[in-house]
Amino acid sequence: MSARTNALRLQVEAALEKRVASPFEYRERRAVERAPTGVAEIDRLTGGLPRGALTEICGPASSGRTSVLMAALTARTEAAEVCALVDARDAFDPESAAEAGVRLGQLLWVRCRNVEQALQAADLLIQGGGFGLIALDLGDTPARVARAIPLPVWFRMRRAVEHTPTILVAVEMESNAKTCASLVLRMEAREARWRQTSEAICDAAPHGESPRSKTEGGAPAPEKTKPALITPASAGSGVCERDRRIFSPHARGFLFAGARNFAEAIRSKAKREGDRLTWREETMEGTEFEARRRF
Repeated sequence: MSARTNALRLQVEAALEKRVASPFEYRERRAVERAPTGVAEIDRLTGGLPRGALTEICGPASSGRTSVLMAALTARTEAAEVCALVDARDAFDPESAAEAGVRLGQLLWVRCRNVEQALQAADLLIQGGGFGLIALDLGDTPARVARAIPLPVWFRMRRAVEHTPTILVAVEMESNAKTCASLVLRMEAREARWRQTSEAICDAAPHGESPRSKTEGGAPAPEKTKPALITPASAGSGVCERDRRIFSPHARGFLFAGARNFAEAIRSKAKREGDRLTWREETMEGTEFEARRRF
C-alpha cells in the first residue's frame, strides 16, 4: 500500500473516529437467537421469532393473527419468561388466553385507551427491560390510524430493542413499520371447520315414544351425536309437522371448531445456517396451519 493511500486512510479514520469505530475493519454479522412461535408450521417457515428485533404479524380479522400471538405467549410463559401485552383497544380476553395455555401469572397486561398511550407504554417497557416478549396489539385499531404512526417511532423502538433478548411483536391489520421490521408475517384466513352437535330433522314418533334423529338425507344420525328430541306436544309454535317429521327452525346443528389459516413471510432478514441465524433480506414462501378452538 502506497504512502499516499496510507495517508488518506488515516485521514478518513480520524474524521470518523467519533462516529464509527474501525470503519475499515470487517465485522462478521452477529448470530441472531430465535425463539419458537408455538406453531410448528410457522417455525419451519421462519425459524422462529428473532430476539432483539421487531416482528410484525398483520392480517384482517379472523386471519389467525391472534392465534399466533397467543401461541407465542404460551411458549414464552411456559419457558418461565415474563411477557407484556400492550392492548391498544382493551380487546384482550384473559379467559381465552388461559384456555390457550398462556400463564397469566407471567403476563403483564397494559390496558390503553388509544394508540398514543400504547406506543408510550411499549417504549417504556422496552427501555425498562427484563421481558422475554413484548406484544403491541394494534389489531383492532383502524388501519388509517395505524398508518398515521410516524416512521421514526418504529425506528426508535427497533433501535431500543436491539442487542437485548426481548422479542418485540406488533399485531396489525397491515404492515406499517416498513424496513424497521426484521420479520413480517402476513396472515390470511382459509376454510373453517365446524363440529356437528345435533340434527335439525327428527322423525315424529307415536305418542309416548322418542323420535329418531335423521340427517337431511334420511340416513340415521351417527351415534356420537346427541339428537335434539322434539315431540309434537312440546315443539311449540315455531315447529311444523310434515310427513310425520318435525322441522325445527332453531335446532342446534353446528359449532365453530377451528379454521385453517395461511401465513406468508413477506419480509425476513433471517437465514438459517445450521444452528445459527444471520440477517438477510428476502421474500419467503407461505405455509398453512390450523387454529383449533378449545371447548
